[in-house]
Amino acid sequence: MKMNQVMVMPYPGRGHINPLLNLCHVLSYKNLTTVFTVVLTEEWSELIGSDPKPHNLRFATIPNVIPSEINRGTDPIGFFIAAQNNMEIPFDLLLDDMEQPVNLIIADATLKWTLNVGIRRNIPVAAYWPMSASMFTMWYHVDLLQEHQHIYVDLSERGEEYIDYIPGLSPIKAADFPVVDRGLHDILPNLVSLGNKSQSLLLATGYDLEPKAIDAIKHKLKIPVYTFSPNFPLEPTSNLHNHGYFSWLNSKPRGSVLYISMGSYLSVSSAQIDEISAGLDHSGVNFFWASKGGTHDCGRNGVMVEWCDQLRVLSHSSIGGFLSHCGWNSTKESVFSGVPMLTFPITGEQVINSHVIVDDWKIGWKLKKNESLVQREKIAVVVKSFMDSENVERKEIVENVEMLREIVVEKGDVIRDIDRFISNNFGFTI
Repeated sequence: MKMNQVMVMPYPGRGHINPLLNLCHVLSYKNLTTVFTVVLTEEWSELIGSDPKPHNLRFATIPNVIPSEINRGTDPIGFFIAAQNNMEIPFDLLLDDMEQPVNLIIADATLKWTLNVGIRRNIPVAAYWPMSASMFTMWYHVDLLQEHQHIYVDLSERGEEYIDYIPGLSPIKAADFPVVDRGLHDILPNLVSLGNKSQSLLLATGYDLEPKAIDAIKHKLKIPVYTFSPNFPLEPTSNLHNHGYFSWLNSKPRGSVLYISMGSYLSVSSAQIDEISAGLDHSGVNFFWASKGGTHDCGRNGVMVEWCDQLRVLSHSSIGGFLSHCGWNSTKESVFSGVPMLTFPITGEQVINSHVIVDDWKIGWKLKKNESLVQREKIAVVVKSFMDSENVERKEIVENVEMLREIVVEKGDVIRDIDRFISNNFGFTI
């Protein structure tokens, strides 16, 4: 039997690969007559190539034509440029070697060269946007930001101005808007062009999370737009006790532990780590900290690990809050787990996500606002208040996140959009 062929090209970073792989797992289980070939660098193939996967989900490898994943956060711009400039040729060669023609390319939208490959070869491209819909509509309307001089300029004296003209994005103070390097303009994808060249757009979100942003995107684009949140598991979380650190979590009262993670890519300074550590110690709050290296002194009331199964940790009954850099994957996992957030954005998209968490969803507080260094005294006071179960403001955000979780988990819009993506859009049956 002839199998349909789908080539999948993720951006080579953990926060991009994981959700796109989850999407491929779902699609492959639903579509046994389609082969999904995920393209990885040799380094990534060594890291995850042996992971279990469905029989019709395969990995193909290209050479390490980009810097190593290790410490890529030290030069994020250089890494991004290398991914844009060096991966197209080996991907093209891989397509030449396919035994059967490729019917569809699913590609991370940040890899703008994939659209050119699709056009050259007459292969439709489904663009996968791994960030929030709010970030998509912000970047789509970057011309408006330039028109109002709210991007690529010094806004230090205009911080109280509101940016209230981006479709689908609620008003945000200029002081709270992400600082964007002018050099990014030419290397980030042109989303207007993406909307004209791609066959469809897959957003890594759910309609109930970002209805206004999604509606704004659908209104602007002439192509089909689908939502899919691959961090939301299709089955309830189980087997929570298969890691040693769960014995510590099991010993703590319900909702008493603050989970902390600043992501796997960019990280805060060592000085800020010291302030966070001291502030947590002074707060007296129990905390569980996942951090690369995992060797920092946590004082008397905390535990630090180098890695953890984040979704399972967030789902543990002892977790009562999440101190997060506000990466989109972490944000969605916190919502799915019904855990309120203390936001500590580092850069870019994370600032927009913090705005959505605090101002739109009202499921969190901002720990970091505009300071270059958040002091331990502030951290101690905010953390203690945030984790106080008798605090009226905390009770409100707990109720809000529980309501949002219930809506997102139970409505099933994500699954319906996957089915719609499968059946209606590519001229062949997946």
